Amino acid sequence: MIRQPRPAARILLVDAGGRALMFRFTPDDRPPFWCTPGGAVDPGESYEDAARRELWEETGLDRDCGPQVARRQVEFRTIEGVEVEADERYFRVDVEGHEVTGAGHTALEQRVMQSWRWFSREELAAHTEPYFPTDLIALLDATEPTPMEQRDV
Repeated sequence: MIRQPRPAARILLVDAGGRALMFRFTPDDRPPFWCTPGGAVDPGESYEDAARRELWEETGLDRDCGPQVARRQVEFRTIEGVEVEADERYFRVDVEGHEVTGAGHTALEQRVMQSWRWFSREELAAHTEPYFPTDLIALLDATEPTPMEQRDV
C-alpha cells in the first residue's frame, strides 16, 4: 500500500499540575480515541509555524511553541480516510493553566473532536480508550523541563 507523506506538528500542552491536554476523536469508521493537539503542516509552512497555528486553532493559545522535543515516524489512517506515513515533530508547551476554546476548529473537527480534557500520568495509565502517541507518559517524562527551563506566558 502506498501511503501519502504527512508532515505534522504535535503539541505536548502541559499544565502546572503536570497534566497533558488530549482531544477525543469520534470518527464514523472506528472506535473513539484521544490525541494530543496538532495536525498537518500546510504547504510552505515550517513545523514551528504549524505548531503555533495548530495550538491557536485547537486551544485558543497564541504563542511560540519553542524547539522540537521529539520526532516520530508513524503510519495511520486519517479521519478523512487517507492512509499516511506521518513525520510528526513534537513541541512541549508548559502553561500555568488554560481554558480551551474550540473557536478555531474546522467543520470536521467540530464534528469528530467534540471533547477534550487534561490527563494526569496516572489517568493516562489507567485510561481504557486508545490514545496517541501510545508512549505519551514516557514522552512527557523525557521532555519535562528543569525549573530553569520552565516558561509560561
